[in-house]
Amino acid sequence: MLKDFRDFAMKGNVVDLAIGVIIGAAFGKIVESLVGDIIMPIIGALTGGLDFSNYYWPLSKAVSATSLADAKKQGAVLAWGNFLTITVNFLIIAFVLFLVVRAVTVLKKRIAAEPAAAPAAPPRQEILLEEIRDLLAKAK
Repeated sequence: MLKDFRDFAMKGNVVDLAIGVIIGAAFGKIVESLVGDIIMPIIGALTGGLDFSNYYWPLSKAVSATSLADAKKQGAVLAWGNFLTITVNFLIIAFVLFLVVRAVTVLKKRIAAEPAAAPAAPPRQEILLEEIRDLLAKAK
């Protein structure tokens, strides 16, 4: 049974999938940083420093806090600003990934469209051997 598991785990597909997941997680962190550290601050600056993540509607009269974290401790809240922020982050991440996939697709098309290199001329020895072969065939 252990041998079967080892054979399964070492198959190319499983290893490729594991590598893909690890690279995907690392790439996800890069894109998350791009959105959180570069794009969202620019959007915040353009909108006058608005941070939608703390916008909410209290669902209880006991909620009187000014931040979402404190409001959640006081009672039920509808955190629409946090949902909006996460939705905007998703759209930006999806767009960045679209651009990456599009760039890879264009690159693959360019590589496929390149004409194949002309085959190299055969060495002089092969040409001479072919001529000798042809002469011997005529002599018969």
